[in-house]
Amino acid sequence: MSTSDEQAAELQLALPQDDEAGGADGSHYVTFCVEGELFAVPMAPVQEIIRVPGIVHLPLAPSALDGLANLRGKVLPILSLRRLFGLPDRAADEATRALVINLGMPLGFLVDHVASVVSARDEDIQSTDTLPDSARSEFLQGVIKDGDGRLILLLDFQVLIDRHFSGIQLRQEHGGSEVALTASQQEILRDESDDERQLVSFSVDGQEYAIDIQDVQEIVQMDGQLVRVPQSEAAQLGVVTLRSRLLPLISLRRLFGMPYDQDREQDRVVVIHLGGEQMVGLVTDSVSEVLRVPFNLIDEVPGMWNRRETREINAICRLEDGGRLVSILDVGQMFDEVELARTDAAEEGESDMASDDGLVADADSHDEDEQVVVFRLGKEEFGVPIMSVQEIVRVPEQLTFLPTAPDYMEGVINLRGTVLPVIDQRRRLGLGSIERSERQRIMVYLLRGLRTGFIVDSVAEVLKVPRHAFEPAPDMGEGSSRLICRVANLQKQGRLIMMIDPGMLLDDGEVGSLQMSLEQPA
Repeated sequence: MSTSDEQAAELQLALPQDDEAGGADGSHYVTFCVEGELFAVPMAPVQEIIRVPGIVHLPLAPSALDGLANLRGKVLPILSLRRLFGLPDRAADEATRALVINLGMPLGFLVDHVASVVSARDEDIQSTDTLPDSARSEFLQGVIKDGDGRLILLLDFQVLIDRHFSGIQLRQEHGGSEVALTASQQEILRDESDDERQLVSFSVDGQEYAIDIQDVQEIVQMDGQLVRVPQSEAAQLGVVTLRSRLLPLISLRRLFGMPYDQDREQDRVVVIHLGGEQMVGLVTDSVSEVLRVPFNLIDEVPGMWNRRETREINAICRLEDGGRLVSILDVGQMFDEVELARTDAAEEGESDMASDDGLVADADSHDEDEQVVVFRLGKEEFGVPIMSVQEIVRVPEQLTFLPTAPDYMEGVINLRGTVLPVIDQRRRLGLGSIERSERQRIMVYLLRGLRTGFIVDSVAEVLKVPRHAFEPAPDMGEGSSRLICRVANLQKQGRLIMMIDPGMLLDDGEVGSLQMSLEQPA
């Protein structure tokens, strides 16, 4: 049982069973406090009472929606009763609890603290007419007077939700294991060009290298228990488990004759598909970008090079007017030289390996997986399908400002001779601005025929997510529900990744405004 499950189980009240709830002594109610007032809710819809879980915050959501949490493998919307009541926020403490109430779908309501479970008969419940006019509310069903003469306000959660979140629903059309492509993703697939090469670039000892994106299965952190294989090549670090399968790890530093420090926590593993079910992980210093490079900027390796020593490099691409050279690796040639660890030899140590919760969630079949580019805005993780990303580039020191541009456009950059409009993703999602940093990247999408870049705080990884890990996002408000339709729920890692539909980042009118501003003379 996970920690969150243990907390939930530990904190469930000794709630009466259904057959006890309407006994001769009356119905049972859970009482709780918000800003010193005592409220009650009928026992029947209360599923459990838990400590405040880890919450990921949903952009463009109504202020009362605090975010989403993972409750035993299910995505749980968390709402603040303080905000619903128009009260100021208060930091959660040891007494703060979340009431999980089923109103057609489970919802968690944050309260200052839970008081007790009380029993009340119908005759004990008074009408709200007995309250002063200033205290009456459409959210109150009645008033319970307890044995000490205190007034307990009986709250109608359904009316509260209907009032603040009319049309709340789950996106059932996205449920199940099969998830249809969005219109924007289909447009990108149709627009795939034959005159460009799409690459994943990474660094080894300060030098940039790249591999064709179709050879890359995923990119993960250097994590999990490593088992070394006796009498293996120097470049072979050993094997780890990835989704219950063995993955040989090859150090590119050692392969290229460079020193390698085994304790490099910042390393990234580029998982390569070698055909059939065979995969290998290339350990790099860091992953840089997803590049889309025209073939006229890619040259063969000069013939004067010793092909035996450089056979793993099959081409060089010239970026930034030749000021940036990226060596393209030939996966097939690389593993002619390096004999991978035999699986049967590694299996001798398999029983000593811990299951790998740190790389990626388990999947029954990797054919059921979806590749996702994960990026960060503040502490939150977002994802987009890899097929929707045209490329990922660094943020230049300066962007060119266009006086006729819409206010949501940060500026433009020159991307290989094409003017690319750039938008700050933070501003687009209503988040606070931050200073420019080396970690920021521009993610480029094709939106209704216009290539557009969005600045994000950092690009974390390319991840293969099992299709069964995707859940429909709760429809908690027009802004967020239009943009975020799914959540990747990675239970073992304790991660909720909010999946953005890039096609919803800009509407038709906004794309038209961008195009007009680009056509105007500077």
